[in-house]
Amino acid sequence: MPVTRRELENYIGQLLAVDRFRDYAPNGLQVEGKDAIGRIVTGVTASLALIEAAIEQGADALIVHHGYFWKSEDPCITRTKRTRLARLLAHDINLFAYHLPLDAHAELGNNAQLGARLGLLPTGRFAEQDLGWLGVQEQPLSFTAFARRVEEVLGRAPLEIGEADKLVQRVAWCTGGAQGYFHEAAALDIDCFLTGEASEFVTHLANESGIGYIAAGHHATEQFGIAALGEHLATTLGVEHVHIDLPNPV
Repeated sequence: MPVTRRELENYIGQLLAVDRFRDYAPNGLQVEGKDAIGRIVTGVTASLALIEAAIEQGADALIVHHGYFWKSEDPCITRTKRTRLARLLAHDINLFAYHLPLDAHAELGNNAQLGARLGLLPTGRFAEQDLGWLGVQEQPLSFTAFARRVEEVLGRAPLEIGEADKLVQRVAWCTGGAQGYFHEAAALDIDCFLTGEASEFVTHLANESGIGYIAAGHHATEQFGIAALGEHLATTLGVEHVHIDLPNPV
């Protein structure tokens, strides 16, 4: 059953509490397309490949986690940005993007979805805007065993820094490029920190703090939230939904 563009944007905006967040890009409608939306495609990043896949699926709207118009981005509509926008406009496809609000949502968010798949029981939040999550495993695992669980869930081998036999029960995590939160997390009572990426400093901090560090891939850790949002929209609004995952090694 089709919904209007405005109805869809208003519903998601309220669902994800978009107005609560200070973000690096606009959340909500980024490229305007047709008014009636009956078929949505979701994916992590609004790359040209995902746009082409959405065109093939006959999408009226493409909903992503990583959209356009980042604060540090060149505002000129040239090269790859021109090509992407031209394809969306030519096929009258709406582009919606939800960044930090999707990371943080208590049920559909990237952190909530990843934690649930890893069997982590949430115990609290940390970091700015409550983006970081804290949780525990009912049964502790060795650092290596926990890393293997992450690999199984995400379908890719993570970067692991830590003592193989150290028991992991208390975990802090934040999907995507949240390595900067490791300093704050390391001051908490945790055994392991999990995120998508790593920077040079994390090796030293992990070794010196005794806290295990797992970098499991920016894309890989953020693949579940946008799919969950799409399924929720299909169930609640009656639109058709297709999720397209285009694996990314980063």
